[in-house]
Amino acid sequence: MHQGCAAVLCVLAVLGLEVAALGECELARLLQDKLRYEMRLQYMKHNFPINYTVWVQHEEVLRTANVTRLRHGKVSEASLRYLWLHVCSQAVLHIVEVLPEKHPSRGYTQELMHLLDALGVEYSGYRQSDVDAVVADVVKQLHSGESRHKAVRPKALLDNCLKVLRMLFGEHCRWDYA
Repeated sequence: MHQGCAAVLCVLAVLGLEVAALGECELARLLQDKLRYEMRLQYMKHNFPINYTVWVQHEEVLRTANVTRLRHGKVSEASLRYLWLHVCSQAVLHIVEVLPEKHPSRGYTQELMHLLDALGVEYSGYRQSDVDAVVADVVKQLHSGESRHKAVRPKALLDNCLKVLRMLFGEHCRWDYA
């Protein structure tokens, strides 16, 4: 974890404040740190049976190619971040739902959920009318549960969450990857 983010979290924990007090970019940075390769590998691959999959809706698999296609369709960056938040939250929720109470990956996924919930507070002012129509339709379909389902490995879901997170927040938050 980056020292600045770690220091902020430490202070917030000592003061008993919620992570939601952080801004969008800080929360996205914390999520990026939580989604490091080593953590995804340990919690989403090594702690699951070989070839284990969860059933998710087709729309819950958001890849960078999907985002690029939406960008070419002139969808706003804010709408794309809103879509990413909903898709990633649903993916993590599906993973949490299949985990037994004492599973070693449960704490990790709950931390992800907490960070995504805090980021959701940043977007809570958005109404369906504030986002592009195509994104509003996908989010509506995502929450309706009426689309096709597919089997996806938990690690692959989080791999996609991280790749799209970097794509959408990297430039917006002026992250450097050097």
